[in-house]
Amino acid sequence: MTRRTAAILIAVLAAAILALPARAQTVQVTFILVNDIYLMDEQKMADGKARGGFARLAAVVKAERAKGGHVIFAHAGDTLSPSLLSGIDRGEHIVALTNMVAPDIFVPGNHEFDFGKEIFLKRMGEAKFPRYAANLRGSDGHPLAGFKDRALLTFDGVRIGVTGTAADDSPVKSNPGDLKFASTLGAVKAQTAALRQEGADFVVAVVHADRRTDRALFAEHAADLILTGDDHDLFVNYNGRTAIVESSADAHYVTAVDVTIAVTMRDGRRDVTWRPQFRVIDTADVEPDAGVAAAVAEFERQLSKEFDVALATTEVELDSRVATVRAREAAIGNLFADAIRASTGADAAVTNGGGIRANRIYAPGSAITRRDILAELSFGNRIAVIEITGGALRGALENGLSRLPLPAGRFPQVSGIRIEADLKRPVGRRILSIKVAGHPLAPRRIYKIVTNDFLARGGDDYTAFRDAKHTARDFDAPLMANEVMSYVRKLGIVRVHVEGRVILK
Repeated sequence: MTRRTAAILIAVLAAAILALPARAQTVQVTFILVNDIYLMDEQKMADGKARGGFARLAAVVKAERAKGGHVIFAHAGDTLSPSLLSGIDRGEHIVALTNMVAPDIFVPGNHEFDFGKEIFLKRMGEAKFPRYAANLRGSDGHPLAGFKDRALLTFDGVRIGVTGTAADDSPVKSNPGDLKFASTLGAVKAQTAALRQEGADFVVAVVHADRRTDRALFAEHAADLILTGDDHDLFVNYNGRTAIVESSADAHYVTAVDVTIAVTMRDGRRDVTWRPQFRVIDTADVEPDAGVAAAVAEFERQLSKEFDVALATTEVELDSRVATVRAREAAIGNLFADAIRASTGADAAVTNGGGIRANRIYAPGSAITRRDILAELSFGNRIAVIEITGGALRGALENGLSRLPLPAGRFPQVSGIRIEADLKRPVGRRILSIKVAGHPLAPRRIYKIVTNDFLARGGDDYTAFRDAKHTARDFDAPLMANEVMSYVRKLGIVRVHVEGRVILK
């Protein structure tokens, strides 16, 4: 073969090789998401099925990991609070159970800070799972110990960038003290850019953010896959460029996203394509993990003993009988209304007599236990703060008195309010005077009122509360029972009397 012929053959072979399609590295990674899981045990639902809880979540995660593929289990936050048991141990049992399920990435939601900065740091110190919070810093501006901003993982030659952010509205919704929060959107975009620079082929961001922020992250392609929490809904969206998922709440549903990622080398650069498949797992169809279920049962047994612990002693008679709390001012109604007003700093509080349920008398000298409070406030209501005009507040209180002299669940037990009414007057025009914080009600003034979420949704015909401005989402608020227990414990001795808050003629 001549030198010229050999050169021609080499050129032909080179051209043929270049004409071959570039070889791709392909990998599938399964992302599992849970968010907003407060209750450690399953719940019986309206359809008669049991869903949620840590044992069912553990079974889902274990089954996905057992398949032998690449799995990243993400927890998008909100779990230390609120639940009745967390109100007792400040979320200690939640961290222990989360350690058993072992997420690969956890980000703090706003409820992680409900018990203050020190408890947050203590619980996070007990965590054995990776924690991310790229937008969270200490008072000195430095990252918190045990938290990271981002990580780069490699699966079969494909590089997965991971970042996470804490709920940036925590200072408004909760009690993080002097911890500093930066914008979720800004932090995710900055971390994604850094991960791309470090060679990430695909970036997933785990965030705890409201839907407005979610939409901004999605619209600006802040990451390829966004795993979010906070809104408590089952949410999946994909526009061919960005995917976003939320998995309802309390592990009723767990979302798995199977992402196939292909990386092809072209002209010295990595060309990445990816495709998601979404699987919504109904945990009603999952057999609970036996080991985690046993741990849940033991925590339930241990913590239930705490329900009989005395919080305070009453020096006065407390009467929660139906005929009392639904027809006139009651000392126990005053106590509960005072408790929720104190916890929020509202101008006044209104709760309904029908929400006080134990139907008993506590004699002077009686101990008041956690179990007593839970028996009285058995509906599991949350507190709700609204902003309402004086005129609308008057209408709400008229509604509360509208069924008298018959006892009715809508009867208002109040704090910070003095009402004088004449029951001989027509319904809707019975109130003679109202004072809020000692001053006559001003019809056009905006008042900050705390109530329970039942009335805030318009229950018992409190439509004025339903139509008022809600300063926070009711489902995201503390449990009323926990706020009352905390208040009663601080009092130590209950001395609240019937003192003329509602005067009926």
